[in-house]
Amino acid sequence: MKTVDARGLSCPEPVMLTDEAVKSGKRPIKVLVSEPHQKMNIEKYAKDHDISFTTEETEDGFAVMLG
Repeated sequence: MKTVDARGLSCPEPVMLTDEAVKSGKRPIKVLVSEPHQKMNIEKYAKDHDISFTTEETEDGFAVMLG
């Protein structure tokens, strides 16, 4: 599993890092973000690219798992 730690980064960095991870071809990918709007942006990215995902709240933000 590949982990993208985008906690504390400003947009569009979390989406850019997620895109790089998706293009690497290694899945599943866990994307860690710290803010609700970052979570929504990653979920939108997944929907736009037909990637299944689940989201869970963590101690310090959110983890979005891309399948």
